[in-house]
Amino acid sequence: MNGGTCTVGEALIESLEANGVEFVFGIPGVHTVELYRGLAGSAIRHITPRHEQGAGFMADGYARVSGKPGVCLLITGPGLTNALTAMAQARADSVPLLVISGVNARRSLNGRRGALHELPDQLAMTRTLTSFSHTLLEPADLPEVMTRAFAMLGSARPGPVHIEIPVDVMAERIERTSPKPATFTRPCSDAASIKQAAGLCAAAERPVIVLGGGAKAAAATLPRLAERLDAPVVTTVNARGLLAGHYLLVPASPSLPAIRQLLGGADLVLALGTEMGPTDFDMYEDGQFPALGNLVRVDIDAAQLACGPAPRLAILSSIGNAVISLLAALPDQPAHRTGAIRAARARQAARDALTDKFRREIEIIGIIRATLPGCIMVGDSTQLVYAGNLYCDIDQPGGWFNSATGYGALGYAPPAAIGAALAAPDSPVVCIVGDGGIQFSLAELGSAADAGVPVIFLVWNNNGYGEIEAYMRGAGIEPVGVKPSAPDFPLVAQAYGLMAERLSKLEDLQAALKRAHSSRRPALIELHESLVHL
Repeated sequence: MNGGTCTVGEALIESLEANGVEFVFGIPGVHTVELYRGLAGSAIRHITPRHEQGAGFMADGYARVSGKPGVCLLITGPGLTNALTAMAQARADSVPLLVISGVNARRSLNGRRGALHELPDQLAMTRTLTSFSHTLLEPADLPEVMTRAFAMLGSARPGPVHIEIPVDVMAERIERTSPKPATFTRPCSDAASIKQAAGLCAAAERPVIVLGGGAKAAAATLPRLAERLDAPVVTTVNARGLLAGHYLLVPASPSLPAIRQLLGGADLVLALGTEMGPTDFDMYEDGQFPALGNLVRVDIDAAQLACGPAPRLAILSSIGNAVISLLAALPDQPAHRTGAIRAARARQAARDALTDKFRREIEIIGIIRATLPGCIMVGDSTQLVYAGNLYCDIDQPGGWFNSATGYGALGYAPPAAIGAALAAPDSPVVCIVGDGGIQFSLAELGSAADAGVPVIFLVWNNNGYGEIEAYMRGAGIEPVGVKPSAPDFPLVAQAYGLMAERLSKLEDLQAALKRAHSSRRPALIELHESLVHL
């Protein structure tokens, strides 16, 4: 709308609406109430977590599933510091997060006056985690700052962006304008680099493609590229679900010996949208990942191309643009047809090398997938998730993500699953979380009830931090601090109004999942480790 004036807080909400924001996640406080002035009359829905870290994780889960930035409204000081863990997780996994916080009045910035929620330098703190962090000192600058924030969220490598607004600025009046959505373009590789990459691909007899989370936006064209190259496709954790069920797919971790053998035996490795970091490629820290002599890397981030394994050819581009350009430059048919055989051998060798324990845990993931086709599985750092990160075939892009790689925050999955369910209301959402991890964010069960999202919380109970206990024993250390007591999870869930049950045998899991899903309410199912590992 044009004409008249409005407060900075009202203009902010109008700008969020113009940029397609559907939800904001936050807990209102005296340092943000002016940002809420225009919220009630807008089309944006506010979701209230029980903790600001939960707000960040909800926004993260929403962003991963919707493809849009997740937005948080946070108070200055403790509200923002509570969300730093979520911002760090989003940075590690390249998730677009817009964090809008309050900050104390302009006259008191960077002082030590004893003001409520005062920090020495809030902006300096967030700059270590963000690609853009800005203090809105001039009210009239709001449209430009918002345009810049959304342009960065859409153009460059995704991650957290932060805008802080002093409390005295929020209520100031500015000219009301008609905000427009930010425009952005994604980088596109130069023709010479694509021509060189196409030549390397065409000459390869044993190519392999490795996909990271940055490849998800190219989901529709990736099968054509794999078939054109006749290349087995290895998916990292954040790429699971791409090429679902395809004969060239190898949904296994590059940390497994069989996958390393596949990559080491390739005469070309095309790595698309992966930072090739240790939590995917060397999770056991054995340093045995093979040298790749004919590596082509494509990434949206120039700095990332300079990290990790040195490529023969580095291409700065969004994966979507690069794949389209490569397909146009490649010959119609590969000269060799061994991809399907190599992919099948790698899949079988990867499965055969897994321990019985891992295979049984992966079977549970298979039960979930078979019972709830098209479901989104959101994981915490827990044993079932570790197993799935090693090997699991997911039936849709974005259908598997978790916090067990990268930053590795505990308590991520419950609030992230709520965000995922808001983004995909017609898809089943299953949160896989341990009895230790859920206690980091147990109160978010109440947030699920408030939001009315039918998330199924599957609690894997191994009586504490089972993975850490095993690690300590393996290192010859007497386990200490790994047995935190737990509440009766079904009773807690019922206290929040959720359906809840504790399984007495693994065979009941499928029926329990069906009951929970058909209820269209949030539900909790507790599964004890002993039912799987008898």
